[in-house]
Amino acid sequence: MKRKEENYILPDQKQAARRSKTAADIQDDMFRLSDSAARLGQGKKYYIRTYGCQANVRDGETMAGMLELMGYIRTEVPEEGDVLIFNTCAVRQAAEERVLGEIGSLKPWKKEHPDRVIVLCGCMAQEEAIVRRVLDSYRQVDLIFGTHNIFRLPDLLYQVSRSHERVVEVLSEEGRVVENLPVRRSSTCKGYVNIMYGCNKFCTYCIVPYTRGKERSRRQEDIIDEVRQLKASGAKEVVLLGQNVNAYGKDLGLEDGFTGLLKATAETGIDRIRFYTSHPRDYSVTTIDAMKEYPNIMPSLHLPVQSGSDEVLRRMNRGYTSDSFKKLVDEMKARIPDITFTTDLIVGFPQETDEQFQETLDLVDYCRFDMAYSFVYSPREGTPAARMEDSIPLSVKKERLQILNERLAEHASRNNSAYLHRRLQVLCEGRSKKNENVYSGYSEHNKLVNFTGPEGLEGQIVEVEITACHSFSLDGKAV
Repeated sequence: MKRKEENYILPDQKQAARRSKTAADIQDDMFRLSDSAARLGQGKKYYIRTYGCQANVRDGETMAGMLELMGYIRTEVPEEGDVLIFNTCAVRQAAEERVLGEIGSLKPWKKEHPDRVIVLCGCMAQEEAIVRRVLDSYRQVDLIFGTHNIFRLPDLLYQVSRSHERVVEVLSEEGRVVENLPVRRSSTCKGYVNIMYGCNKFCTYCIVPYTRGKERSRRQEDIIDEVRQLKASGAKEVVLLGQNVNAYGKDLGLEDGFTGLLKATAETGIDRIRFYTSHPRDYSVTTIDAMKEYPNIMPSLHLPVQSGSDEVLRRMNRGYTSDSFKKLVDEMKARIPDITFTTDLIVGFPQETDEQFQETLDLVDYCRFDMAYSFVYSPREGTPAARMEDSIPLSVKKERLQILNERLAEHASRNNSAYLHRRLQVLCEGRSKKNENVYSGYSEHNKLVNFTGPEGLEGQIVEVEITACHSFSLDGKAV
């Protein structure tokens, strides 16, 4: 294929960091499927590999919906795909290297099948350095587009097929809201629903404000319509998504917008409601009260804390202290005694001392999280933290992570032991990936439960008696 870089639209992180005070455009009619694009997938297959958070999963569902409108059929075998899409995450370097490794391994396959299309999209595509690296070293990639122009996928694929040239279209804008996009749900029993996009927090370690744009909320009526459609299709659970869900509605001038949306969602009557991800800085007591008032809002919360050191939190630009986080947890437990908490934790942030790491361990001991996503700090090019002096040896960082994970496992195991012989309501999501003779699903408190039972339980809320407890899962049998 010919390569014409002068026609590429490349990412610009400085542009992506800009924020205006104007409300984001909400577009109801931007998605158009041309006659040519609508016929492009006849007799062809597509494969999507999604990395990262639930927002990426939801993006993957939208892309699948568009591809199936074009006539493509889904395959789970990459080598069978006429279109291979790598829907990527940029939060950590290890994830990026894994993506590039998988794309690199396709070079011989692409040489054998030159008419098949390899696509890189998602958050990695919004990073200047990554796109340059792909352009220079991964010439088997035919199409690169970002998080702001997913709705353009059919036209971009048609452009690649018509021109037989690489196409790069990565917009570095604050972002807009594009409604009425098709969707192919990845689950029949639960569904992800975006309530807002982007983030304005600019934590010093985080690339998300640059890859996802500014905070912009969907209209409440559009969200509720989507929830009602999910319920009508038989789904039992909705997961409300946003980079910072409890900032919902601020850009629309709504007072206490997230709590209002949460109540409206509960009043649709759908069996279960969860939401990801919350920011401690924006939490409102009204949200806690709504969780208590409505039984279909699940009593579990993912609340990222990142560190237990006030100095590290200050350099992260998190906007709260360890004491204020503890008070928030205490207030929630006082109102909802059986609430469960999961969190995110980073060790080895630049200049983190042994004493500051110990403060993180102290906070873990205080909060006794049910589970945590814990990571060694990963510098992201273009973020303020990437310019900070980092003198901590990698061996020390890995040792701290091991100590932290052992402490987390102790608390998780102790928390889970309280569920032995109890009966829990579990949404059965299907067979366990590790054992096809066992079902798998999550309880109201977001506990992973593997259980035995009769045929036909998929998609149902099942009463399960717990027979064994592990650090991060429970075993049981259907009653």
